[in-house]
Amino acid sequence: MLLDSNLIIYASQPKHASLRAVIAREAPHVSVISRVETLGYHRLSQREQQFLSAFFDAAQVLPVSQSVVGAAIRLRQERSVSLGDALIAGTALAYDLPLATHNTSDFAWIDELRLLDPLSEDR
Repeated sequence: MLLDSNLIIYASQPKHASLRAVIAREAPHVSVISRVETLGYHRLSQREQQFLSAFFDAAQVLPVSQSVVGAAIRLRQERSVSLGDALIAGTALAYDLPLATHNTSDFAWIDELRLLDPLSEDR
């Protein structure tokens, strides 16, 4: 599974212990784009930055390869989608991984993309 940036952010919040348990159990992959999106946020607290840095140090971070770029280009040609979302979805497609996200509606139009929402199980 490829973990979307929003789930990484949710996992840093104390109230999402069950999400952290899923992450620990599944040992998901993450895109280098998620690293930039989360650690690059200008309003991170010291605690959040420490959590996220430790998370990415332990995570399997997938690079932006030529196949990721090709998939992202194809997605952006099909529909208006942010560069970050196109690269993250492209990473999931290129590495043949389901995408775990809480923003399933942002990706639902991509027929070949398998989506999971671990937070929907929290409710």
